[in-house]
Amino acid sequence: MNILALVEKLSFLEIIGRLGEGFLSTLAIFGLTLVLALPLGLLVAFGSMSRFKPIKWLSRTLVWIIRGTPLILQIIVIFYGPGLIGWDTSFLSRFGAVILAFTINYAAYFSEIYRGGIESMPKGQYEAAYLLGMTKYQAFTKVIIPQVYKRILPPMGNEIITLVKDTSLARVIAVGEIIMVAEEMSNVYALVWPLLFTGFFYLAFNGMLTLLFSYLEKRNSRWA
Repeated sequence: MNILALVEKLSFLEIIGRLGEGFLSTLAIFGLTLVLALPLGLLVAFGSMSRFKPIKWLSRTLVWIIRGTPLILQIIVIFYGPGLIGWDTSFLSRFGAVILAFTINYAAYFSEIYRGGIESMPKGQYEAAYLLGMTKYQAFTKVIIPQVYKRILPPMGNEIITLVKDTSLARVIAVGEIIMVAEEMSNVYALVWPLLFTGFFYLAFNGMLTLLFSYLEKRNSRWA
């Protein structure tokens, strides 16, 4: 093996290693956002349905602002905004800012899906549960939630698949997700395939999620 071939081989391995780092960063953004945004979205949904007007107004205003502005702008504002008004931002890393922005953004979208599912349930479902002797909590958890779960599964699946692609927005504040790493490697080595690799990654990842949600929808088709 000549020296040129060795250099090319080392360059290929280095690129694969860097892409692997970007892949892990992308997965971390995706996973942490889901873990944090799913329960937070439920809390915001309950706030939006609250009979206490200030909480209801606050929750719906938050959702309106988040849904009405681009995620990329929210990332920039959360990372740079506090520093511009004189706050100490040393505690907030670039990755932390991304997770905070993604969590707030997707919690707002998830909350509307939750709220739509819960409010779509006819009152007769609650009344039937009460006639069977269930408490309000039992009626909600054992009768309403299983049916809501089936109704919200398709839109929730769409949002989660969108989240996979939205992770690429983290590059706006130089968080090294997979597309940012691939672009850097392509510039350094004058190669196109690192960017093509990211396309296959997104296709494979979203393909697996599509199959997963299709399976879950079929498994829960027994619920009305």
